[in-house]
Amino acid sequence: MPAETDASLLRAWLLARCPACGRGRLFRNVLELREGCDKCGMSYRFIDTGDGPAVFAIFILGFLVLGLALYVEFTYEPPAWVHVVLWGALTPLIALVLLRVLKAGLIALQYKHKAEEGRLAQD
Repeated sequence: MPAETDASLLRAWLLARCPACGRGRLFRNVLELREGCDKCGMSYRFIDTGDGPAVFAIFILGFLVLGLALYVEFTYEPPAWVHVVLWGALTPLIALVLLRVLKAGLIALQYKHKAEEGRLAQD
């Protein structure tokens, strides 16, 4: 049974689906979270990814774009305007895709591990 759960969480992660049923959409548009699942009715109010997806996206995007820009520069030696146009257009597009995938992934992991806001212990 755990392999089935992991497969559905991977599917939920990559397709931005509900972590509980794997069928309902997670986002209303590119990055705006829905109120709840339209298939199973689960509320998404427990979800709090914070700045995690943005931090991971910055590191991944920086590594990826810098590496590709250096590769293009040393391989093809284009004029500077080519870099401005190429990376000026590709960077925001890659960032949106990365943010969506990372946010869905962190939501799936939060659901799997039942993560919630920390509380002080009551004595």
